[in-house]
Amino acid sequence: MKITCLRAAMWLGSALLLPLAGHAGKAHEHGAARLDIAYEAGKLSIDLDTPLDNLLGFERAPRTDAERQAATALVTALKAGDRLFVMDPAARCTLGKVELRSAPLRLGAADGQGGDHGDLEASWEFSCLGAAPTFVDVDLATAFKRMNRIEVQTATPKGQGKLTLKAPARRVPLKS
Repeated sequence: MKITCLRAAMWLGSALLLPLAGHAGKAHEHGAARLDIAYEAGKLSIDLDTPLDNLLGFERAPRTDAERQAATALVTALKAGDRLFVMDPAARCTLGKVELRSAPLRLGAADGQGGDHGDLEASWEFSCLGAAPTFVDVDLATAFKRMNRIEVQTATPKGQGKLTLKAPARRVPLKS
């Protein structure tokens, strides 16, 4: 329940900023991605929103065997979230639920996606049995070379944060 409240607070903060930036909908920028990380009471949630181009080099349904193989490999890599995100070892976090949504890839219930600019939304949930994590190492830019910049928002019971990761930077500090 509390993670949901943190996510809602992060979403509300983002939603309030959108009109100020002059955007009517979601931003779609190649090379850039948005990552939200929330921690509370032994649960760490990570949400990613990125153009498919950052992950595959194309943003539509796969048309060739090579593209279908690339899409299958992508899904496999994303489901291994514990390789893409490495938590502070003292937190003893283990990967739980993974959700992937993308209309072009026919994954999950992807809302409002279509046309030539397909996105992927992913969510990972981790259960942490140790201390509150003090950091998350994000290896998305290592795994997906087309991803140049990741806009990160964090929320914990101790506060919120915001930063931009540009390769080779990968560490996201969490307020604990």
